[in-house]
Amino acid sequence: MATSYVDERYAPVRAEVTELNLPTRGTIPEWLHGRYLRNGPNPVADVRPDEYNWFTGDGMVHGVRLSGGRALWYRNPWVDSEVTSAALHRSAPPERGRSPLHGPSANTNVIGFAGRTLALVEAGVACAELSYELDTVDVGDFDGTVRGGYTAHPIEDPDTGELHAISYHFGRGDTVLYTVVGPDGRLRRRVPIRVGGSPMMHAFSLTRDYVVVYDLPVTFDVRSAVTANVARPLRPLAALALSATIGRVRMPRPLLNRLPRTRAGSFPYRWDENYPARVGLIPRHGDPTPLWLDVEPCYVFHPVNATSADGRVTVDLVVHERVFDEDVTGPSEGRPRLERWELEPQVSNRVRRTRLGDEHVEFPRFDERHTTALHHDCWLVAGSDDLSGEHQLIRSDRTRGTVAMRDFGPQSAVGEFVFHPESPDSPEGHGVVMGLVSDLAANSTELRILDAQTLEDQASIALPQRVPAGFHGNWLPDHTG
Repeated sequence: MATSYVDERYAPVRAEVTELNLPTRGTIPEWLHGRYLRNGPNPVADVRPDEYNWFTGDGMVHGVRLSGGRALWYRNPWVDSEVTSAALHRSAPPERGRSPLHGPSANTNVIGFAGRTLALVEAGVACAELSYELDTVDVGDFDGTVRGGYTAHPIEDPDTGELHAISYHFGRGDTVLYTVVGPDGRLRRRVPIRVGGSPMMHAFSLTRDYVVVYDLPVTFDVRSAVTANVARPLRPLAALALSATIGRVRMPRPLLNRLPRTRAGSFPYRWDENYPARVGLIPRHGDPTPLWLDVEPCYVFHPVNATSADGRVTVDLVVHERVFDEDVTGPSEGRPRLERWELEPQVSNRVRRTRLGDEHVEFPRFDERHTTALHHDCWLVAGSDDLSGEHQLIRSDRTRGTVAMRDFGPQSAVGEFVFHPESPDSPEGHGVVMGLVSDLAANSTELRILDAQTLEDQASIALPQRVPAGFHGNWLPDHTG
């Protein structure tokens, strides 16, 4: 049975709240100065549960500012877009010419980079730049140097300070776009990469030598897009136009501009049994022609980390058996598990897969000071057989498996936990992890701060309202604003 993504832990809230001096149990570490931010879908208007896909809700950023051992404020504004803000009866930064698609606001991730706070989304919809207090101030396009949409999951290289990304949308035909943004917040490199069609490429991986892309069998579905967004008399013509271009050639901008603005609702990507699954290795230096390796059909939303040496790439990642096949409202099919993939193109054209645990897990995070280098600790949410059931947090060691587990109880909803070190030179994994935990029976949410090694409480901060289950966020220290 399909999960309802508008009820219980997913039910949207209707108020934007500002609350000062939040009540706290335990002790907030004095060295935490900054903001914990988390983005997620929160439809502005009512939606039909059987048609609404979780990934399409209007973005709402929830933020808590910590400093001096105190929780100074909580705020939860909707991210503005031309579509979302029209329903809220307020203005939004103009998106025309800066993003090819116009729909619900950026709802997937929120990061700090080059002195900016950025709410991120993918598939050609506009990202947003936020103020320190989380109001939308502009389209997030890196001073106009990155147009045509971005990604929800860029990766910052700690060695260079550069922000790497793979961007996709159906109007690009059979290409995705690899970009590198410099520490100054402006585009440095732009490389089109040809893929097998028009896949949903939610994330990628980065090593010191390669960009790793996942060309997997969730692809743009013309019938779903036309049915959801085009008036009935125009559907045959629209379907013909889309079928002639999707996955073949880049769609002309005039045709893109004629597409209707879309509100929260159906999602035009589906599982495609006939799409070959493969993984590509794109050299970061020199000729960017991909090396392709076949893999069994599956889907990856969230890699952990990747390394490379002597032409061999190793990546740890959470793998779904399939998604968006029988349930088109969200990723509820199968039991996603942690795996290790080994890619040796000089030895074999196939990916060697090893399962690292039997737990159903998602939303992996690690000590990102070790991005592209060997990591050991990884924190993941875990729970029951579908994505409506996460109520545990585990710490997994890359060689020993689960080494610590915290169960918040079956009536809880546990979101992604992010790591922050006690100091810049602390050993790997020594610091805290932070995340939102909701008590479904009490209809309440707390920001929990746990010791990263033991998963024991350090502080619990009561928020003034329940926070719906959402996607990703980060800890943004004040010096990165």
